[in-house]
Amino acid sequence: MASYGKGTRGYPRSRGRTWSRTGPDRATLGIIGVVCAVAGFFTLGIVLGPAAIVCGWLSMGRTWAGDRPLPAVVAVALGAIDTLVALLALIGHGTM
Repeated sequence: MASYGKGTRGYPRSRGRTWSRTGPDRATLGIIGVVCAVAGFFTLGIVLGPAAIVCGWLSMGRTWAGDRPLPAVVAVALGAIDTLVALLALIGHGTM
């Protein structure tokens, strides 16, 4: 007997993609992370470096496994370098 059209086909969000789509997507977070990392080399590296790392990490889906988009990896790498340089600059200015 037929199901009288009461199946899940009428409601495509009942199965599968049910997460919220209100936040920024992964590609946008990767680009924001790269922009923060590059800007951190010129100003506020101690703030923008960790922000770039967080944006890159979230853009990768919070895991190292699987396929990683290039902007996310660049954001994490440049953010780590930026944070390290900022910390070394703070240590260097503190010893004078």
